[in-house]
Amino acid sequence: MAAAILALVLASMLWGTTGTTATFLPAAVTPIAIGATTMTVGGALLFATSARASWAIVRDRAQRGWLISAALGMTVYPLTFYASMDLAGVAIGNVVSLGAGPLFAALLEWRIGRQRLTLRWMLSTTIALGGVTLLVGGGHGSGSVVSTDTVPLGVALGITAGAGYALFTFASGQIVRSGHRGRATMGAAFGLAALPLSVVTLLTAAPLLETPLGLSIAGYLAVGPMFAAYILFARALRALRSSTVTVVTLLEPLVATLLAVAIVGERLEPVGWLGLSLILIGVTVLSTARQPRQSA
Repeated sequence: MAAAILALVLASMLWGTTGTTATFLPAAVTPIAIGATTMTVGGALLFATSARASWAIVRDRAQRGWLISAALGMTVYPLTFYASMDLAGVAIGNVVSLGAGPLFAALLEWRIGRQRLTLRWMLSTTIALGGVTLLVGGGHGSGSVVSTDTVPLGVALGITAGAGYALFTFASGQIVRSGHRGRATMGAAFGLAALPLSVVTLLTAAPLLETPLGLSIAGYLAVGPMFAAYILFARALRALRSSTVTVVTLLEPLVATLLAVAIVGERLEPVGWLGLSLILIGVTVLSTARQPRQSA
């Protein structure tokens, strides 16, 4: 148990460094290039390290629809996640993306899994949406490195990223429950997502790869937050309840916010800190709920 929690803490800390690390890339590098390149390389590595078991999932016709859905979610997620942080700032983009994920996951469980939406879910959603409203309305201070004009679009992209990640989580969960291993499932989904993203990489990644700095940062993002973190995540899933996993991974937006303020130079007004707090409270209320019974 302790080893699994430690693995999840380390994964969350790695994920929390993505936004701040990306800010050191040259200005010519677009968020789309960052997301596509790191996902392509990281996804290929995840597939390669469990190729035989991952390929078995690809060939499993009964799970093909879920696999395509998981890959679609993981194709949308990195592109919108990095764009959200670029437009809304590392702190807001990260928290909105991570905060929206469990909310969309609950909707998928209700609509597809036939699970009831509880009063706890409704309360947590209301709290989290209130936090998003405060962030959009006045989260960044006047001395921030982020323009307030771009924050609403960044928040919208963060919500889209959360939806993509929720789709990936829900669909991959269906595959795991069918009997396939978690690491192989991630390898198959990430590997399949890497195929379309490799095309985006070829079209956009030149500024990212033409300097030693760009190469080193891209390598870190692909090997650290993408490859190593998801191996740690898969290890934690074998020993921890999903509610515990969700709560521990809330370390990611907290780490991202602290790094953004301390290193990047982002500034949040008190209303922004309140908004971040409400999102984290809402997600915590949701993620600590017991799994609802499946309706007949």
